[in-house]
Amino acid sequence: MDAIELLSHDHRMVEQLFRDYSAAASDAQRRGVVEVLVRELSKHAALEELMFYPLAKRVLPDGDAVISRRLDRHAAVKRQLIDLDRQGEGDERTDGAMATLREIVTAHVREDEDELMPRLRRELDEQALAELGAELDAAKQKAPTRPHPAAPDEPPLLTIAAPVAAIYDRLRDRLQGRPRT
Repeated sequence: MDAIELLSHDHRMVEQLFRDYSAAASDAQRRGVVEVLVRELSKHAALEELMFYPLAKRVLPDGDAVISRRLDRHAAVKRQLIDLDRQGEGDERTDGAMATLREIVTAHVREDEDELMPRLRRELDEQALAELGAELDAAKQKAPTRPHPAAPDEPPLLTIAAPVAAIYDRLRDRLQGRPRT
C-alpha cells in the first residue's frame, strides 16, 4: 500500500473499533476495545507526525498552516486517549469520553481524506507515495503505543522522543497484559 492507502486503512480500522465498542456485550469487552483503540490511534498519530506531516509541510505551499491545524487536532485526540487510558473497566465516564473521541477522530479523518490526502496525491508521484507507505508500515512496528501529549509533535525532537516513548510504552503494555496489534 502507498502511504495514503495505509493511513486510510488505519482510519477504517479505527472506525471499526468505534463500532466494536458500541456492539460490545460487557464492560470487559468494551475495555478491551478501548485498549486496542488507544494503541492504534497512538501509533497512527505518531507516524503521521513523524513522517507524513513533515512531507506535507514540505510539498504543499500552505503546508505549515495545514499541518498546524492537524497537530492541534492530534493534541485533542491525545488528551482524550490519556483520559480513556486512565479509566478502568466499567468506568461510567468511558461512554462519554468515547463519544468525544469519536467526534474528534471523525473530523480528523474527514479533513485528511477530503483535503490533505488528495492534495498530496496530486503533488507526489506514485513511487514517492509507495516508498513512504513501506516506511510507514515498517515504522508502525516500533511506534509509541500510548499517547504522549506533552512530547514534541514535530521532528527533529519527535525523532528522538518517539523511539524512547515506544520502548517505554511496549514495556508497560507487556507488564499490564495489554493486547498487541
